[in-house]
Amino acid sequence: MPAIRIRDAAILLGVSDDTVRRWIDSGSLAASRDDSGRMVVDGKTLAEFARDHATPPPDPLGGGSSARNRLVGLVTQVTADKVMSEVQMQCGPFTVVSLMSTASARQLGLEPGVVAVAVVKATTVIIETPAGQS
Repeated sequence: MPAIRIRDAAILLGVSDDTVRRWIDSGSLAASRDDSGRMVVDGKTLAEFARDHATPPPDPLGGGSSARNRLVGLVTQVTADKVMSEVQMQCGPFTVVSLMSTASARQLGLEPGVVAVAVVKATTVIIETPAGQS
């Protein structure tokens, strides 16, 4: 498993370096030192921690759906013409972009500042890793 530096773990978890250090100091997150003496977290340990401590914001729609990938976020930009609109949302540290009809964007009341849910239902999800990582 890869050894992940504290700074990189913090970026991946969307928290500060100090928060990761506090979790390590309290025993919530296991860490060790690499060959250079830097504090690192095992990749598998970090993945388990991320999964177990994920706290997504409540879904404001509250309804059921067969789509499992539901990202609550804030609409940050809507670019519209007569037919199509591009809607950008900030969902935690991630930007999600959707293309839809302008009529749909208007009907949903999408404008900057609106809390919405980006629902992703896809048959293909591509996962990439950095070159040389195995």
